[in-house]
Amino acid sequence: MLSTRFAKVLRLFAITAVAAILAAACSTTKNESGGSGGSGGDKKIALLLPETKTTRYEAQDKPLFEAKVKAVCPDCQILYSNADQKGDVQQNQADAALTNGAKVLVLDPVDSASAAAIVAKAKAKGVPVIAYDRLILNADIDYYISFDNMQVGKLQAQALVDELKAKNKSGSIVMINGAPTDNNAKLFKQGAHSVIDTSGFKIGKEYDTPDWSPDKAQTEMEQAITALGKTGFVGVYAANDGTGGGAIAALKGQGISPLPPVTGQDAELAAVQRVLSGEQFMTVYKAIKPQAEAAAQWAVDLASGKKSDADALATTKVNNGTKDVPSIILTPVAVTKANAKETVGKMISDGFLKAADICTGAVSAVCSQLGLA
Repeated sequence: MLSTRFAKVLRLFAITAVAAILAAACSTTKNESGGSGGSGGDKKIALLLPETKTTRYEAQDKPLFEAKVKAVCPDCQILYSNADQKGDVQQNQADAALTNGAKVLVLDPVDSASAAAIVAKAKAKGVPVIAYDRLILNADIDYYISFDNMQVGKLQAQALVDELKAKNKSGSIVMINGAPTDNNAKLFKQGAHSVIDTSGFKIGKEYDTPDWSPDKAQTEMEQAITALGKTGFVGVYAANDGTGGGAIAALKGQGISPLPPVTGQDAELAAVQRVLSGEQFMTVYKAIKPQAEAAAQWAVDLASGKKSDADALATTKVNNGTKDVPSIILTPVAVTKANAKETVGKMISDGFLKAADICTGAVSAVCSQLGLA
């Protein structure tokens, strides 16, 4: 009887041991595939982007960020969300990422108020936050990366003013600014005003465009045409390429020809084609690849517990109302048809856009003239 009972114990022990080995094997498999177990699963990085109406986020920022993370940390897991310009949605997405074990948040905020609440929740859990592209005001963020956004507005406005003066124009400018909830839009606007307000040109009509919506920008431009008349303005300051495209659609819809100079920003494919064809006067090239890759390296360093390495990447500090935030500030470049050989050529060599995508249809002849094709 005793020997039988002992044999059963041995058999049970063997089964338990095999089960433990199988469980360990399953755990290792999840870890290697970036699942929730083990060290790989612990390196979860949340990328939270604000909207999709500006094409750069899905076409440039997301894939560039993801590629860099995977290159330097194959076992890191990316938790990606886009808020479609809704602050409450972004808060829910951030909550979900924190619940899912994110070790760092890379946050491009819909608006500063809701973003500050996200930062507070993250800090309560000991999770660092990188403000990406847009500064998060009055919050204990760890790092910030963007472009010189005041300079973006100055570049846009100076290019517009110089073009109007070169053509001996005088009169009013229509200003179509970005979303009032976006701190970057505020900075673009300030930079533009610092040039236009001392230029001798008047501001005939000015709008802040909710959600950076091209459709709303088109409506705003139509309202300006109704108020000022088709000849009552000489140029259009549009804060980005989406709003610039909306303004151009309104101008063409009203039969205004030739088109007045219209500004933009982000060097979207369609906007670069409009610049080359002469429909849009200028855009601003912001090299997103170094921005996305630096943010990715920061995130990997923090997720890996290498804060000193992350600190070493910062090149300056920016005060956000709470602290001097370690930051990286990149330089924007104005793009016009006149300098397209150099600037659009740089976009192509950077891999930002492909010549084959730009140089199609009517634009192909211009590309050939400039040596871009």
